[in-house]
Amino acid sequence: MAKAEQRLDIFPHIFPREFFERMKGIAAQKPALAANIKRWLNIPVLWDLDARIRMMKKWPGYQQVLTLSLPAIEFIADENESPALARLANDGMAEIVKARPDLFPCFVASLPLNNVQASLDEIDRAVGELGAKGIQIFTNMNGRPMDDAEFFPVFERMSKKYDLPIWVHPVRTARFADYPGEQKSKYEIWWLFGWPYETSAFMARMVFSQMFEKLPNLKIITHHLGAMVPFLSHRVGYGMDQLGSRTSDEDYEGLRKRMKKRPVDFFKMFYNDTSINGWSSGIRCGLDFFGSKHVLFGSDCPFDPEGGPLFIRETFKAIDSLKLSKEDRRRIYFGNAKSLLKMK
Repeated sequence: MAKAEQRLDIFPHIFPREFFERMKGIAAQKPALAANIKRWLNIPVLWDLDARIRMMKKWPGYQQVLTLSLPAIEFIADENESPALARLANDGMAEIVKARPDLFPCFVASLPLNNVQASLDEIDRAVGELGAKGIQIFTNMNGRPMDDAEFFPVFERMSKKYDLPIWVHPVRTARFADYPGEQKSKYEIWWLFGWPYETSAFMARMVFSQMFEKLPNLKIITHHLGAMVPFLSHRVGYGMDQLGSRTSDEDYEGLRKRMKKRPVDFFKMFYNDTSINGWSSGIRCGLDFFGSKHVLFGSDCPFDPEGGPLFIRETFKAIDSLKLSKEDRRRIYFGNAKSLLKMK
């Protein structure tokens, strides 16, 4: 019997059970999170490990690198309470990996980003002691950009001390209005188009703050295949070759001249998952822009209409339909992840 093909999902989401119980209690006290409880309870795979394992066994060789689901810890707890919540989440992740390493070979640590010193301490604990293979951050920290100097030590710690990747998840709520004259976003546009904008803006802030030049070993994995960037490849390319031509109150032309290569080439330094809901043409576009060495299989499980299996199944179909070379297929399904995460 042929050995099952290994397929390592680098961006599924989960709540460890004890953390989930804590989250329900917090959400019940916060009107802004009330809708989340309803959604969470209707997706058992998110918090019921046995249900997740039953689902995963449909695909021999399929494994998951676990990441914590939204909401961001810093969104639900202040800087004094968030460190304990991050520890609870990471302890729960480590327990799952220890119990079922055959299905969950590793996890990504969560941080209390509204407390930078506690975040650095938690990186050292989660990566250094619990065996986390990276950290997850968000495209903004409660509305503050991640290229703010206060957060630089987090990027520096991961690139210089551990040389492990940083997962980036978009975050935005209905409070981000579609137009300045309105109080909130309508029709869930904040999620539909707001999240891809968030990721793309985050990427641009990393590039133009020269984060990759300050930290040459920095490795960042975006959710949803680099969002708007691959589809707007030439707008990013030729458009940012003219950086500064539309601005008179900032020296962006000087910035462009100081950059060591074209802006678009810095965008190509990001790593990215395949989580675009099983759209094969979109995955092809992402591969054309980033190259097969910078694309990793990721599903966004379990946030699909079936509560878990649909995005996995459809992403398999999409990747398989591209008729990739054996080497590119290997890279995307597990090779890139094993290298980045330093897995045996």
